[in-house]
Amino acid sequence: MRSIGRTDIGRVRPTNQDAFVCGKLSDTMTFAVVCDGMGGAKAGNVASTMATKTIVERLASSYRENVTLTSMRHAIDSAVCAANAVIFDTMKETEQLEGMGTTVVVAVAQDNKAIIGHVGDSRAYLIANGEIQQITRDHSVVQEMVESGKLTQQEANHHPRKHYITRAIGAEFDVECEFDEVDIPEGGAILLCTDGLTNMVETSQIQKILRSYPPDTAADRLISAANMAGGSDNITVALIY
Repeated sequence: MRSIGRTDIGRVRPTNQDAFVCGKLSDTMTFAVVCDGMGGAKAGNVASTMATKTIVERLASSYRENVTLTSMRHAIDSAVCAANAVIFDTMKETEQLEGMGTTVVVAVAQDNKAIIGHVGDSRAYLIANGEIQQITRDHSVVQEMVESGKLTQQEANHHPRKHYITRAIGAEFDVECEFDEVDIPEGGAILLCTDGLTNMVETSQIQKILRSYPPDTAADRLISAANMAGGSDNITVALIY
């Protein structure tokens, strides 16, 4: 399996606070990490960059020949906790970085299976047989309102508090990473993205783009679609296929 990613500043924000890394841990194991920083232009950039760097380093150091995806789940959890500690400690030591944090969604894939960990509202989707399915569950105020029956999903899509997340790397001393495991059918893919894509582009349009173009072209088209819709936030997408 392979992975590719793209990021773009969008049309409104003065800086890009997103960060991503795609790569391989071995000939058979592929990964992608996507982060969306918060806490001001400088702080958000620092948090997302710090998180991707720490997570990738930890994943690489945890890899062993013949390692299983189950073992990689523990590696992802350890990597996310390490990133949380680094960001939290740095924030406490540097006044200008107070309030910084970042979302994260990370996927490791092997033999058409993927383990996905996430914190915050950056998402993972499964693309299979021409269909698209959201894998992750947003850690957000609005998602909690949907789950409690206070909002419909349609109402949630336009709610003024949709950007309020309930969990982030670096926000607190400890962080809990939520996990999902999925099968990737032949010809399928995993999409990781920040909300700069999902807030701008309807799921049906994302599905159409991914169904119509090869992965490298589709990634560029997704970025373009978000910008054409207004580009109100930084946009990052990564595909494992």
